[in-house]
Amino acid sequence: MRFSVVEIGYDQRQVDYCLDELGIRLSRLAARVGGAAGTVREWDEIRQEAAALSGLLQRLDLGDAAVTRYADDAVRREAAQILSQARVELDEARDEARRVRERAYADAVQARRDFEAALDARRRRETRVDEILGQLTADQVPADTPTAAAGVPPSGRR
Repeated sequence: MRFSVVEIGYDQRQVDYCLDELGIRLSRLAARVGGAAGTVREWDEIRQEAAALSGLLQRLDLGDAAVTRYADDAVRREAAQILSQARVELDEARDEARRVRERAYADAVQARRDFEAALDARRRRETRVDEILGQLTADQVPADTPTAAAGVPPSGRR
């Protein structure tokens, strides 16, 4: 990000815009992290519900152990699939959060480098102006010396 150098410092609107953009990106990252955390909680609840249903099937005496075992196995398979999918989604959310975090950090580092470079350039220009002004000599002009302004007739007369 580059900021325009103005008379004193940098263009405040550009700096504010840059900071707003970084804030938006960080808010999005926080929302994604929060969403990933919410997803984990939801999958934990589903896993707990599946375990409770499995326990319920084990406690019921349906008279046929094969039916109970089959239902129990189906519930376990479904719970395993749900848990597997939740892990995949959590890993994807973590990867996305890492990428967003790395990009935000890289943008912040680049903005700081640009800011420091512009500040250094401004300081070099200021030093150069001081050098130029230091080389100038100001000779006193005697009060009775005619100047270009002396040759201009007063307003209204020609």
